[in-house]
Amino acid sequence: MSERDSGSSGRAKTQSAARASFGAFVRKPVERPAADAQKAPAAQEMRAESAESWPDDAVEVGAIVDAYGLKGWVKVAAHADAGQGGDALLSARRWWLENGRERKSAARLQAKVHGDSIVAHLGGPADRDEALALRGYRVYVCRSDFPALGTDEYYWVDLLGLDVVNEAGVELGKVADLIDNGAQSVLRIEYAATGKDGKPVTGERLIPFVGVYVKTVDLAAKKIVVDWEADY
Repeated sequence: MSERDSGSSGRAKTQSAARASFGAFVRKPVERPAADAQKAPAAQEMRAESAESWPDDAVEVGAIVDAYGLKGWVKVAAHADAGQGGDALLSARRWWLENGRERKSAARLQAKVHGDSIVAHLGGPADRDEALALRGYRVYVCRSDFPALGTDEYYWVDLLGLDVVNEAGVELGKVADLIDNGAQSVLRIEYAATGKDGKPVTGERLIPFVGVYVKTVDLAAKKIVVDWEADY
């Protein structure tokens, strides 16, 4: 079993092997022209967005950090370590941009992996100066635009907030985050506890996201069953 990367922008895959295999995005040196590039110019223009027009399933997957070249391309740092589906930057037809209270969206005309980042040509910016004006914008894509995963693969963003119970039905808490320790992904679980002073505190459990410990992941039921005792 495994998880996959938001997606930073990641995927998780639980597996019985000792090492997990996952990445923020598929590193293929290919350009992916969107169907939007064939549409009328109006469909390619950048447009202002509001809280009402912002998609309910928008997931932050990166941030624009610089311009790329002279023709309006931007350079994006994907949230690879956060596991929020960085590969969706290459496939989503529309990017949603936010900087403070300002929100915009633009058609993704072309995008490709470039070193440790992603570079893209969006509808709107026509030159380097216009691309530079987008530095600092956080990039979102719709969760529905994330690429499909294989069997027993999960996007990190889909695991957050799930209840974790052991095989005896003991509640262990909720998934607050996932950690990449270099060898595998680890579930960081938070639960309500009582401190030595008798006051309520938040406890933490770390459970490797591998098949020997993670038995089932039920996204519909929002529950993960693990082979783990409460006093570990």
